[in-house]
Amino acid sequence: MLIVCNCSPLYNTRVVLRRLTSAQAQRRGKRAIEVLKKLVRRKLMYHSYSMQVHGYISSATSSGRGSFTLVHRYHGSFSLRHWLQQSDWLPTLEATLALDEDSVRRVGDDTVGGPEISRQLRLIRILMRDLLIGVNYLHSHGLAHTELRLENVHISPVDRHVKVGILGNAADFYDDGLTSTTLDNNIDRRQMMIAFDMRCVGFMMAKMVLRELMDPLIFTKFKTFLKQGNDPSCLREFLLQILDKNSSSGNVGLQILDRNWGAGWNLLSLLLATDPSRRISCLDALRHPFLCGPRWRIVPSMDIIRWSLGSTAVRISEEYIYRQPQRSRLAHFIEVMEVLNSHSKPKNWLELLPGKWRLLYCTGRHIGLTFRQPPARVLIGDVHLTVSRTSNLNTDLSFTSDIGFTIMVGQNWPHNKTGVNGKLEVNSLFRLAAGRRLYIKEKKTTGKFSPGQSTEDSLAQKLSGRKWRKAVPFKELPTSLSVAKLTSSDIEVTLNLDEPLSKNIDIAKLVVQEVRTQVPPEMFDLSELVCGTYVDPRLLVLRGVNGSALLFTRSCLDTSR
Repeated sequence: MLIVCNCSPLYNTRVVLRRLTSAQAQRRGKRAIEVLKKLVRRKLMYHSYSMQVHGYISSATSSGRGSFTLVHRYHGSFSLRHWLQQSDWLPTLEATLALDEDSVRRVGDDTVGGPEISRQLRLIRILMRDLLIGVNYLHSHGLAHTELRLENVHISPVDRHVKVGILGNAADFYDDGLTSTTLDNNIDRRQMMIAFDMRCVGFMMAKMVLRELMDPLIFTKFKTFLKQGNDPSCLREFLLQILDKNSSSGNVGLQILDRNWGAGWNLLSLLLATDPSRRISCLDALRHPFLCGPRWRIVPSMDIIRWSLGSTAVRISEEYIYRQPQRSRLAHFIEVMEVLNSHSKPKNWLELLPGKWRLLYCTGRHIGLTFRQPPARVLIGDVHLTVSRTSNLNTDLSFTSDIGFTIMVGQNWPHNKTGVNGKLEVNSLFRLAAGRRLYIKEKKTTGKFSPGQSTEDSLAQKLSGRKWRKAVPFKELPTSLSVAKLTSSDIEVTLNLDEPLSKNIDIAKLVVQEVRTQVPPEMFDLSELVCGTYVDPRLLVLRGVNGSALLFTRSCLDTSR
């Protein structure tokens, strides 16, 4: 790095002389000069969001090989990765970006200070918005970055902007010569290159928010999960299993992504979508609720509303304190999700239903806190429902309910809750068909013994309020909704107990009785499942014959690979 002292346009300017020795490095340096010629028309944007390349010095050496030195502006010695690896990265970056009211107002949040989570969220919004504006600037000029990584992004303390690199590996969207045969190929090439850049932005956002992903081993598991074809909308369920709950960061990243009804998880899933055509663009990402502060009024899409409803229901179910207000809210959110279900046709269910689902909540009977003395001390673990297609030629499905539990041996419960492991497995075949769920309007009666307000009337009253009027696509609650009708056949039940209880029939009977008491009856007797009312790549709602709803989240089939 040096300071130009002569009478030059670069007088008193810090510049970096980067000598490029290898053939590949020289090729990238020359490519950066070519990109400069394309982007120089809009100097303000170029100077703000990319590392400014001033020129090059080329000369022949004694060995016959040319020497190529690239001259670019000095933007600070740290890349974004180096900033995030500092122990005091948060206050240091805030000071570098001069995070005052004027600077944070551009993300719709004019507050300063506050809790650490709020400070990190504001900082991530500023960095992500700058990064997306710079990448969109390249895309609007027919260029793809192709090497978006934390190592290639710098922050300039002068203008407080994110610089997206020297652009030595930027690629053109379009080939020369626009013929009728190459036009379609160029459009596909443009979409694929934009999708690749957006996926790289998704990886950068994941590392900025979830500091644990800076560990190469954890990041490898993260990328492997996506390479296996898993839907990115299930990332939260996956990361909750692999991230250390006692992490030094305190799982601040999970709390940031959970804020605003899980908007961060939604943006991350759109950036990392498995299908490149479904990845979000830079402009749409800039309008996403996660990157917009509380002072910006945005109109969420129907997909965002569905996501928010599901995320809120999941967060409430994880509290494990089911008082009546919480149960009412959960039932209400599930009913609204059913009304807004966009995958009601059987072909959608056949595509989305197969997989492994973990039971989160049931709106039916709950035991709650009790003084009862169970016949067997059983601690229920995870309850899974695995669905698979028996043939692609019909609509037959195989349902397997897998209930894991631990039996506490003795009169007293051990503090570490260890015991004999067991598993109850229920198998059944189902046929899926189109059906309707009817909302029966009950006659209003008055009197001392008249029933209270029905569930349908309560839902209709809430949906007609100002809060839900813009979200729901109809004014009145419909008399029926499209559902997936489930017709079951024979059921097979298998119970497995570890030693020393594997051959004790009396204990096995008591265990089955206690499991049936604690687990929703629909998971033990699968024939009581009558219809599916909501499904998406992340969540599933099934209804039982008694009207209770079972909320599931998609689980990872194998987290060890």
